[in-house]
Amino acid sequence: MTTRRKVILITDGDEYARKAVERVAADIGARCISATHGNPSSLTGPEIVGWIKKAVHDPVLVMFDDSGFVGEGAGEKALKYVARHKDIEVLGVIAVAAKTRKAEWTKIDVCIDQDGELTPYGVDKYGIPEMDLGRINGDTVYCLDHLNVPLVVGVGDIGKMGRKDHYELGAPITKKAVELILERSGYDGDRD
Repeated sequence: MTTRRKVILITDGDEYARKAVERVAADIGARCISATHGNPSSLTGPEIVGWIKKAVHDPVLVMFDDSGFVGEGAGEKALKYVARHKDIEVLGVIAVAAKTRKAEWTKIDVCIDQDGELTPYGVDKYGIPEMDLGRINGDTVYCLDHLNVPLVVGVGDIGKMGRKDHYELGAPITKKAVELILERSGYDGDRD
């Protein structure tokens, strides 16, 4: 029997996000599949699952990006495939806010604002709380409500948020989101 890989899905994949996610993975002892970065995502779901299975250990951080594509873009198609794969256990999703023209949104369980505070309100791309309770706007988030994932944590634009999440500072907002997902999932850090 194959051990299901423990994965955190992240709905951003531009260069800033890649640097932030790589930094967080290095700092907490996770693995980042850097090949999944791109704006938009260029790898397919099956290709990403292949990369996840090659990761040295869990947890594995994986990026997806639609680059503002209207409707379901390549990032969301790949995300859905990975989330539903029998060999993948999704510990949680980091849903990233974006200024989207189509106003795509998803429900969130909690958000982390630009100051690192938990809030039940959605945040904008700068990590500033908005008026919507329990939802966030973004361009790679629409499919999340159709997936059975245990926790969705909303954040502003990864690696940015007015430099408050810059990788040189340790990407503290992204790191807090990853740590929150690990804590609430009960992930104990054991490596196979």
